[in-house]
Amino acid sequence: MNRATEEFLTHAKPDCITLSNAGNYQFPTNPALTNQENLESEVRSYPRRFPIAIKRAQGALVEDTNGQSYLDCLSGAGALPLGHNHPEVVKEIIDHIRADLPFQTLDVTTPVKDAFIREVMAFLPESFAANACIQFCGPSGSDAVEAALKLAKQVTGRSNIISFHGAYHGMTNGSLALMGNLNAKMRRSGLMPDVHFFPYPYNLRCKFGLGGEAGERASIRYIESVLHDQESGIVRPAAIILEPIQGEGGVIAASAYWLRELRRITSELGILLIFDEIQCGIGRSGSNFAFEYAGIDPDILIMSKAIGGGLPLSCLVFKKEFDTWNPGEHAGTFRGNQLAMVAGAKTLQIIGRDKLTGNANLMGERLSAQLRALQDIHPCIAEVRGKGLMLGVEIVCPGQSDALGHPLANPELASQIQRAALKNGLIIEKGGRHGAVLRFLPPLNITAEQIDFAGQAFGRALAACTKVGDE
Repeated sequence: MNRATEEFLTHAKPDCITLSNAGNYQFPTNPALTNQENLESEVRSYPRRFPIAIKRAQGALVEDTNGQSYLDCLSGAGALPLGHNHPEVVKEIIDHIRADLPFQTLDVTTPVKDAFIREVMAFLPESFAANACIQFCGPSGSDAVEAALKLAKQVTGRSNIISFHGAYHGMTNGSLALMGNLNAKMRRSGLMPDVHFFPYPYNLRCKFGLGGEAGERASIRYIESVLHDQESGIVRPAAIILEPIQGEGGVIAASAYWLRELRRITSELGILLIFDEIQCGIGRSGSNFAFEYAGIDPDILIMSKAIGGGLPLSCLVFKKEFDTWNPGEHAGTFRGNQLAMVAGAKTLQIIGRDKLTGNANLMGERLSAQLRALQDIHPCIAEVRGKGLMLGVEIVCPGQSDALGHPLANPELASQIQRAALKNGLIIEKGGRHGAVLRFLPPLNITAEQIDFAGQAFGRALAACTKVGDE
């Protein structure tokens, strides 16, 4: 180990940032934030919810320029499975740089790339990896989604794509066309045509007015009947694309039954099944990939975010029989991001070695139990849901319903709770219908002590905003 690495590992310990239970954090005017407001485009989003400037970060903790520390349960929107600056990952990156190895190589191979591919294949279910190949895309998940769409269309010779209500697949032309959220699409025109949307199973807001298992069975029957109906108006699609656990859509997990039935339908009709595990994959759900709990394999798997260990990288893994590309038919300059491959390979090793999927299950259940206990006190919590360390809390107006009889979403209160949580040292995200779902995406190696801090800080935030209880 070189001296620079030794010094980093000596000083960057997980306990170098400590949490406070003060609950009265302040957000004074900061020159960096003022400059950002003046110089950065109005398209910026997170600074509007988190008016802080981050000074340093380690593990699940970040510290702002005012010396206030926070538990980061956003984790770069799920891109940081080991939290910030994991010492072993940092060491790999430093060693790579010190050895004068390249930063990016297009798609020319290197020992680093070969090692990364082997780690990815070992991380996949054996049933899928045994007859699969990997494709490196541009550095964003959106580009991998675009590649998956192109591949499905050229394999099947068909153009229709089925997506789902609540879906989020990215912000490029094709991926945005697949999005359920209308706000992002409202001012867009000329998006990819031939996209059709089906209901995603959502217990609290079931499109069939049933919920639970009955709602899932109705959903599957609807999908199957439409695809078999010569008068449905929908030509047989090239592919069905979905997130096994919807993230931005509000942390909604499809059941094993529903996923297995969807796999059956697509197999019988020759439709490719694409799983977008950009956010819910790489241990987040409590298994290596969220689709594994259904005991099935996709035709195409999309990965980004955590696959690069926090650095930009995206790739597809798909069945070899569908590898119909011509050389260079889908390319990207930074598909050879060597630093991301180094970080990603080490991250996958650590997840396996330290049994972090098991930790995600244990800590996820620990946090879920605390959130459910808060639900018993606070009627504004309509539902606590999710898998592993991908959890959501839906905030509603108690006793009120929308025009369809569903609980009335309360996005204003959700925003207030999010800000109150920040004042208590907890960073959480929002999403879901009307932005009324508060989302937890902590690192997979989070500790029980940190989970308890999250539950307590969230409880205090709820109490401050609802005047119920005083956690």
